[in-house]
Amino acid sequence: MNIIGQQKSSFIDYPNNICTVYFTGGCNFKCPYCHNKDMVDNKGTKITEEDIFNFLNKRRKFIDAVCISGGEPTLQKNLYSFISRLKKEGFLVKLDTNGYRPDVLKSLIDDGMLDYIAMDIKGPLEVYDKITGINNIDLSLIEESIRLIRNSNVEYEFRTTVCKELLTKDDIVKVGNMLKGSKKYFIQNFKDGENVLCGKDKLTAFSTDELLEIEKIIGEWFETFNIRK
Repeated sequence: MNIIGQQKSSFIDYPNNICTVYFTGGCNFKCPYCHNKDMVDNKGTKITEEDIFNFLNKRRKFIDAVCISGGEPTLQKNLYSFISRLKKEGFLVKLDTNGYRPDVLKSLIDDGMLDYIAMDIKGPLEVYDKITGINNIDLSLIEESIRLIRNSNVEYEFRTTVCKELLTKDDIVKVGNMLKGSKKYFIQNFKDGENVLCGKDKLTAFSTDELLEIEKIIGEWFETFNIRK
């Protein structure tokens, strides 16, 4: 596992649980609004698995779960064995993913390796190339991951980061319609910062009023819907 970042304690990354977050290096997407520029660029000091499990065992009384984020974790060759070890140690496991490796997701889901999945939905399928920076992206892989997650017994959420340069109001409604009936869907308003992949002051967040207008249209399509500001 190429793990190059750690957040020792998080109260928000795993719903209703305190977790440690580990960030894997490298990503197959280049979304301009990404806040983990260093992880995408694979910049950081590698943390060994032994150091990880030594830390977790010392904090066992305080940590319920482990969240594996990135970068894109499903690119890691040893992801399955790493998660298997976490499960054997008794930790809940949450996976953050862009959904471009449904084969990896299926293996983890089928074998009961995951307790929570958060999949980023970049936008309507027709704008995925623009947002991810990948030409001729295989959209069937995204669709398959959505299907796998929705039909699983694993707790999950779908989420979309929104900014005006990449998505319109109609685009966001299209995403909502594509995911209609899912358990949880969250809109994450863009927040600027020094570590944004495309650079600071390049992208614009939606206003609160604009997001509330969207909520009025799609909010009732899901068991749980929320706007993360």
